[in-house]
Amino acid sequence: MKKVVISTEEIESKVAHFFGIRTHLIVPNVSWGLGIHECDLLICSKSGYCTEVEIKISKSDLIKDKEKTHGHKNEKIKYLYFAIPEKLETPDIIEHIPPDAGILVIRQIKNRYHVKKIREAVKNKNCRALTEREQYEMARLGALRIWGLKNKCTNYKKDYKAMKERITQLEEEIYNWRGKK
Repeated sequence: MKKVVISTEEIESKVAHFFGIRTHLIVPNVSWGLGIHECDLLICSKSGYCTEVEIKISKSDLIKDKEKTHGHKNEKIKYLYFAIPEKLETPDIIEHIPPDAGILVIRQIKNRYHVKKIREAVKNKNCRALTEREQYEMARLGALRIWGLKNKCTNYKKDYKAMKERITQLEEEIYNWRGKK
């Protein structure tokens, strides 16, 4: 079976389900509002402790991550994980992941993707739980994402409908053109 290249969005979804979308507050692409560096996925437990998941889909992206000045360190982050597709699960690539970061590998088995934890994250001893206010702000940021996604879905539906109408027109033109020959 042919292996398909997995997208960042697919990895986000699989990792969110791995951590538990019903038991955790999980927000993608947090970059403002919490006084924290940009996080691909920010996961908050019921007790208010956060886990950051950094998603990397290429070796160059992983190597470039070392240039980030924050180093994924923040008092609001208890655990750090890197999520990578299975094609990056090689020693020469994994050596670029910080030693205190956990590693999640997304594997394709038959037609489905599965997440496997291959290394546990080391706890940030200087972390603290988010306050109730910070948890509310995180939930608000997640809710704000819904409206952008709904607009995107609406636009896709309109584009799809217009594309179907155009295909129908072209098919009629081809049918008519063939009939005139």
